[in-house]
Amino acid sequence: MQTVLYSRVSTADQTIEHQEKQARDAGFTIDRVVADHGVSGVSTRLAERPEGKRLFDMLRAGDVLVVRWVDRLGRNYADVTETIREFMRRGVVIKTIINRMTFDGATLDPMQQAVRDALIAFMAASAQAQAEATKTAQAAGIEHAKANGGNAYRGRKPSFTRAQMETVRDMLAQDAGISVIAKGTGLSRQAIYRMKDDPAEAEAALVKWAM
Repeated sequence: MQTVLYSRVSTADQTIEHQEKQARDAGFTIDRVVADHGVSGVSTRLAERPEGKRLFDMLRAGDVLVVRWVDRLGRNYADVTETIREFMRRGVVIKTIINRMTFDGATLDPMQQAVRDALIAFMAASAQAQAEATKTAQAAGIEHAKANGGNAYRGRKPSFTRAQMETVRDMLAQDAGISVIAKGTGLSRQAIYRMKDDPAEAEAALVKWAM
């Protein structure tokens, strides 16, 4: 049996090392790390990604697949739910770093199965909804930056990176508290409130500074 961390790194300032550190800090003992770079979780199914294919080849019954959250597997509802169920059919246990969720296909109790499947559906739907909200915020941020002179005056450099903002968005979508998010990202409460209250402005700041 082995524990495999799968990481999807979609922006330049995200790193595999950071996601691996998060996993180890959460108590996971990682045997192997598999990562895809610059791959969209919205348009590309896990089974179609270069390293995603490896997961389907290497994982066996009894293995544990660790992901930061289900959005690393994808941001399309149908894709995420089918991917998780396929791994469970193979006897693979899926665990998330955020919220420490566990999806295991071993249970035969129909009530437990129903609760598990409902939770999978909810989290997959949340991942897609968050992706759509992010896309909307990015479009609004770009327009906001253009309307305010593009890069002519960029203002103060943002105190957060795109990777941190994506983590904040993910945690807010899961109703995490501001203090919990601040501790998990290393950001100030004020920065998190600004991203929460005006995501378009936060995106515009990153656009202006090409971050």
